[in-house]
Amino acid sequence: MIRLEDTSGGAIVATINRERIRLGSSATGMVLTLLIIGNEETQADATAAAITAARSHPMRIVTIVPRPTDPATRLDAEIAVGGDDGPGEVAVLRLRGDLAEHANSVAVPLLLSDTPVFAYWPSLAPPVPADDPIGRHAQRRITNATGALDPMRELLARQAGYRNGDTDLAWTRLTSWRSVLAAALDQPVGELTSAQVTGEHGNPSLPLLTSWLRQRLGVPVTLAWNAGPGVTSVILQAGDIEIGVFRGEDSVATMSRTSVADTKVPLPRRDLANLLSEELRHMNPDEAYEAAVSNIDESECKP
Repeated sequence: MIRLEDTSGGAIVATINRERIRLGSSATGMVLTLLIIGNEETQADATAAAITAARSHPMRIVTIVPRPTDPATRLDAEIAVGGDDGPGEVAVLRLRGDLAEHANSVAVPLLLSDTPVFAYWPSLAPPVPADDPIGRHAQRRITNATGALDPMRELLARQAGYRNGDTDLAWTRLTSWRSVLAAALDQPVGELTSAQVTGEHGNPSLPLLTSWLRQRLGVPVTLAWNAGPGVTSVILQAGDIEIGVFRGEDSVATMSRTSVADTKVPLPRRDLANLLSEELRHMNPDEAYEAAVSNIDESECKP
């Protein structure tokens, strides 16, 4: 780890390049730049997850930590290139004092040329991420309503401020559920008549899953709350046939169907690195997320 105090964006880039030369490697293998905008409470976990994801997506990780209450106005940086931190590059920037209001000017010199830019807010995100000075540079913008103080209010903000290229990790957490539910309907069951989603109070993944099922199935879908954790069950009704997927606290769910023996299906709880890695694979707007977040029922965000 190289530490620079009272530095500049240009000096940080020069230090990264010197370290690359010393290691006998280049940045030509970098496939993207990931900008993480967090605070001291969230930046460590977010950066660590991104470093793990970099093993699948070699990238430059730039973590921006605004500290507007610090008395001195300056930029401090911690830099790591390759080594134990994987094949990518990591720069953790602390923007102190008045510089905290100018994250955009600090970040621009650090963007890799001719590669996509992703922006990630681990907790509270701007009302419209695409209009944020950092978000304007990003082709994809990743938010995390679950990490906000009021996840449901944050989810509604994501609905109101949605632009092409946005996504939220509350949606990414549903990938396994969506796959299992699609598999549950591989066998013909007749015409579906209703569905019910049940899960943890205040978890923003629940209204998203409920909205997605309404879009995909075209039937009434109700949402019920319990202690969780996360999504605990989805029940699909087709006349006299009931199909249910039930998950407890482990990574295995039970799939039941009327007059058919229960089966076990893998339904793991994925860590942050896995979630980020999934989102970094996609450059195109997520149309399924757009439909789900745009059609959330606001009343279901008040458990």
